[in-house]
Amino acid sequence: MPELRLNLVTKEWVIIATERARPPEFFKKRVSKAALPHFVDSCPFCPGNEAKTPGEIFRISDGDKWKIRVIPNKFAALNREIERVRMNQGIKRIVSGFGVHDVIIESPLHNMTTALLPLDHISEIIRTYKRRFTELYSDHRIGHVIMFKNQGEGAGTSLEHPHSQIIGTPITPIQIRMRLEDAMRFFDIEGECVICKTMSEEKAEGKRIIFETEHFISFIPYAALSAFHAWIFPKRHVPCFADITDEETADLALNLKTTLAKFYFGLNNPDFNYVIRSNRPKDGKSEYFHWYLSIVPRLTTAAGFEMGSGMFINNAVPEETAEFLRKVSIPL
Repeated sequence: MPELRLNLVTKEWVIIATERARPPEFFKKRVSKAALPHFVDSCPFCPGNEAKTPGEIFRISDGDKWKIRVIPNKFAALNREIERVRMNQGIKRIVSGFGVHDVIIESPLHNMTTALLPLDHISEIIRTYKRRFTELYSDHRIGHVIMFKNQGEGAGTSLEHPHSQIIGTPITPIQIRMRLEDAMRFFDIEGECVICKTMSEEKAEGKRIIFETEHFISFIPYAALSAFHAWIFPKRHVPCFADITDEETADLALNLKTTLAKFYFGLNNPDFNYVIRSNRPKDGKSEYFHWYLSIVPRLTTAAGFEMGSGMFINNAVPEETAEFLRKVSIPL
């Protein structure tokens, strides 16, 4: 029978459409993506084409070659050169388009993906996130910083070369604000962090766990918003991503690589987005929320019902998809 499940973290209701649910194998891409070359002459992110990008903010080097580059987005959504100005004009509320939009070029290899990167390289990417996250928040004009990766055309990427992005906005987006406020209300009523509570119950039940390491756990939520939607939670209550330790960084690299590798080999390299959701450094002592990483494989498309109701229909049963991923064998 179909059922409605409430996602405690997002406060969104999800219809788990059991009677029309597809088996996990159904979501495996039927046609493999064409193999990409390791270098593309026209790609601005490939080595030797550095002059085609804006000037570097910084790079991580391997000898005389670069491993990771951080650059301003050439087609930035916001402008770091203007002032933040707020204006109210009648019913209109306006903030000037100040903000920061950077690109993190994750590898010199055009055909690389996170699932196949060495662990130490993924650790370097996470440390790069942390450094730039902290730097952006040092500007008092930044209201919120979000780090995300779009992989594949279905996930909204315009360049194949492996990269992620970080955007600092002059305001706190309403979705972020609402989730923080809901987390605060949960804490006031229950006396504990909603992330910690969710993780504790998922671990106790065990049915939806994908992979567990010393400091992190990846799982399909009980009320997953879409097919194979997964979360990676830190086991330690850490409100702000900036407070991740070196040991946790290495452990997150292992958990992220393994989880994405299960998608890569189990679902034939699907397009996906991931995003790091975090409180601000100045709220780093918060008892009611802690940061986490969300992974959304682009296996289905939201349609009119989702747009009209704000509810999701998930036609993959979370318990079945988690079991499928646990069984995926990752080649050495």
